[in-house]
Amino acid sequence: MSSDPTRPPETTVAGDSEERIKRFLATASHDLQSPLRHIAMYAELLLDDLEETLDGEQLQSLRMIMEKAQTAQRLTKALMNLAGGTPQVTPEEIDLQALAENVWGELTDETAVREATLESDGLPSIRTDPALFGLVLRHLLTNALTYRSEVSPRVAIAAEREGTDWFIRIADNGMGIDPAYRERIFEPFWKLPKAGAVQGAGLGLTTAREFLTALGGDISLEHSDASGSCFIIRLPIA
Repeated sequence: MSSDPTRPPETTVAGDSEERIKRFLATASHDLQSPLRHIAMYAELLLDDLEETLDGEQLQSLRMIMEKAQTAQRLTKALMNLAGGTPQVTPEEIDLQALAENVWGELTDETAVREATLESDGLPSIRTDPALFGLVLRHLLTNALTYRSEVSPRVAIAAEREGTDWFIRIADNGMGIDPAYRERIFEPFWKLPKAGAVQGAGLGLTTAREFLTALGGDISLEHSDASGSCFIIRLPIA
């Protein structure tokens, strides 16, 4: 069967990929809502019933379970809204330094990359949606830890204000991105080749870009070579 000469192949591929993303996000988010709701509910019930009998560390752990489940609920709702074309953004003042340290701590615990270091002193407070922007940071820092080089991973985060925007740079000392792949890193379901890497969905940078678009910003690869890569995030100040 011959293809329609009036329909550009690249447009067809892009459109198909976008629809696949929307279906993936909508289905995954919908299916996660019920178990997340039950985790948060049961954690809250346990807190009410056992608060007087638990020690400080146990209480902190139980509160953490409830808070993380509630955060995941907000994220899945945001994903469903994004898939439906109407992302719900709830901006508030957030401490970027504390957010970066929190995401970094979670990731280094999950990946067990204990020798990794984060350089991020003095980051400002910014006004944005903490759940969505936290997920953006998580995707970028996950990539920095996944595609590391032979040396201990090091990530530096810096922010500066230019006019009506914040510019947040996230630089790593990883393996870098081959020039042949730099136009593809934001493509949905595409993964940077790396021997022995855990294979994910290939949607990290794609969803990061979509979230930033919903927040009124964007992301780009500023540079990448054998010494590492640097991504730059632009976010509106107001």
